[in-house]
Amino acid sequence: MTTQINKRIVSRKLVLGITGGIAAYKAAELVRLLVKANYDVQVVMTAAACQFITPVTMRALSGKPVFIDMWDNSISNGMPHIELSREAEAILVAPASADFLAKLVHGRADDLLSTLCLARNCPLLVAPAMNKQMWENPATQRNMSQLIANGISIFGPSSGEQACGEVGLGRMLEAEDLLALVNTHFTPKLLAGKRVLITAGATLEMIDPVRGITNLSSGKMGYAIAQTAVDMGAEVTLVSGITTLNKVANANNIKAESAQIMYEAVMSNIINQDIFIAVAAVADYRPMTQHHEKIKKSASPLTLELTPNKDILADVASLPNAPFCVGFAAETENLLEYAETKRKAKKLPLIVANLASDAIGSEENSVTLIDKNGAHPIQRAPKTEVAKLILQHIAHML
Repeated sequence: MTTQINKRIVSRKLVLGITGGIAAYKAAELVRLLVKANYDVQVVMTAAACQFITPVTMRALSGKPVFIDMWDNSISNGMPHIELSREAEAILVAPASADFLAKLVHGRADDLLSTLCLARNCPLLVAPAMNKQMWENPATQRNMSQLIANGISIFGPSSGEQACGEVGLGRMLEAEDLLALVNTHFTPKLLAGKRVLITAGATLEMIDPVRGITNLSSGKMGYAIAQTAVDMGAEVTLVSGITTLNKVANANNIKAESAQIMYEAVMSNIINQDIFIAVAAVADYRPMTQHHEKIKKSASPLTLELTPNKDILADVASLPNAPFCVGFAAETENLLEYAETKRKAKKLPLIVANLASDAIGSEENSVTLIDKNGAHPIQRAPKTEVAKLILQHIAHML
């Protein structure tokens, strides 16, 4: 039986408030990333924010008019502080200055953004940004405690070098980190309380100190699944082979460059895991002998004797009280036939099949989920969206 899993890319409506501070320059990259991630972003700026970055920049990046004035006549009923928040699913203030945080605590509403936050009927998220002394001041810390008590989500700040030349807490989080936190906020917690172990990336089997055998894999699919599992509330351990990707936020990231090291990392962390998802492109073979010195080039043929690597997925699936195991099958032909054969041979409840040519290095993927009830195709979509649909299917099966 074949059942189509439709991709559902929902455009989330988000108001982004920008207050006065040098970190306002990061808001430009944040808007770009949010729009790329399919958020409908409405920018609202304070007068002070316009001293650091222009509304023209924000309009160009968001594709929408930027609002600053509480008396803006382009809102038909003359009440932008009401209209702008009514369709919003959340308001994110980034950067949120010390002054603006104090306004939120005391319910002050003397400009459009503060009035908008007071009149909202949606969640409020704030990303503080200020000098370390301002952040450490007892008044700011009291304000932060009150905001948390009021149910406002606080993103950051981080520690590092500041514009003033000092080093410490107070830096606004980077745009990529804020995007991840916004995604987490909007993702249903379908895997709350679950422990998930994921492998991703390619392994490298060394021939000599400068040469090796590997598979082509960017790691993007595995990392997308790991980040989405975090967003869905799972406790995630990511065992990663070779990749250029950044670590997955709020996950236990473990590096494992060779198949043997990956095997050992998985086996030492598999106890008490609820789900195991084997996305990594693990080399099936490794050189029987690893040369300690570089093999010199010559005109003669070079013969390498290869020995099989351990099958990580098969060994995990055969464990007593094994977790829910999910495999990946990247094929170049007979996709469904070969994937189903692999699923049955390894006794997996679910396998994800895709053509290697469709996935390697791409930002998008098209896969078919195969379980005992048949095949469930997922049409081509960004890997982050495919990851959501895969994990939703797993949550449904569980």
